[in-house]
Amino acid sequence: MSSSFRIRPARTSDVPAIKALVAPLAESRVLMAKETVAYYEGLQEFRIAEDDDGVLGCGALHVMWEDLAEIRTLATFRAAQGRGVGTALVARLLDDARALGVERVFCLTFEVEFFQRQGFQVMADQSAVDPAVYSELLRSHDEGVAEFLDLARVKPNTLGNTRMIRQLGNS
Repeated sequence: MSSSFRIRPARTSDVPAIKALVAPLAESRVLMAKETVAYYEGLQEFRIAEDDDGVLGCGALHVMWEDLAEIRTLATFRAAQGRGVGTALVARLLDDARALGVERVFCLTFEVEFFQRQGFQVMADQSAVDPAVYSELLRSHDEGVAEFLDLARVKPNTLGNTRMIRQLGNS
């Protein structure tokens, strides 16, 4: 593998690689497995890290509300770890969030130290949104929204994960 890589929007041909990235992490309950159709439906949210040898990693940005988005499905093939792929993917997703007008980015992760290095902080309170927005978000069927709201129905899938958030500011 070469030492340099690039980040680009995902294409339909990337779905098998995304599934291959997620499969071992879903098996160990680090990420949630999804049906293939869900990857195609959310493809425009994904960014791919690749080099001349192929896909190295992926990550997605899912908008949850006017000022809030979630980084999800962040994964790097084991052979590519330690090359800055995850950091580059997060940086690109944060740039995407800024371009969309999002002010806060949430993640649910076991990799607390990694996300702290990216400027995320553990969510100290449960009141990250005002009550009116909370009631609107409760209408969502999206599991990421349920994770953000810390709803009991996602607890079996997310035990041990840490809810983290980053304020983007104007940078």
